[in-house]
Amino acid sequence: MKFKILLFLLVGPAYFIVTSCQQKEKEKLLITERIQYDVPVKNQNPDDDWWVENIVGPQREKFIKTIMDKAYSGEMPAYDYFNDPLTPEQVKRIGIDTLYQTLMRTTPPYDEYDTMIITKIDYDDITKIRFLEEWTIDEETLEINKKILGIAPVVVINLSGKDYNMLLFWLYPDEKYPLDK
Repeated sequence: MKFKILLFLLVGPAYFIVTSCQQKEKEKLLITERIQYDVPVKNQNPDDDWWVENIVGPQREKFIKTIMDKAYSGEMPAYDYFNDPLTPEQVKRIGIDTLYQTLMRTTPPYDEYDTMIITKIDYDDITKIRFLEEWTIDEETLEINKKILGIAPVVVINLSGKDYNMLLFWLYPDEKYPLDK
């Protein structure tokens, strides 16, 4: 008899905890299955407070390096803008641009010469992170949960005097992504 009482005292609270946690999950309302937006991680405005649209340098660098390393190593599959798979070698070539230009020497005899200019995106150039998320809300507490479905580094490029956001690649920590085409 004592054994049954002891067993009930041990199992009862455990059962209550498990079932109450499951009930709490059911109370969350799905706001959206997918929402995508850019988050600035490096503020270019020196007049703003350090924490406005900014992650402090060492933390930002580690965060971006982690994302890039996952894609460069192939540890996490990377996808292009259209969700086509990329190899680690393709990811490493993203953001490398080769420009061939004919220039004129600045001293006599002012001959023309050809030169090759290679530019490469540096971790420091990544100023935004694009997120793909699923949002749920607890209607009683207004606690919003954001589940990250995808993450993408973004650089701002200037073309003809206008700035454009260039997504480098997508990483999907959630197994159900990318969606089938």
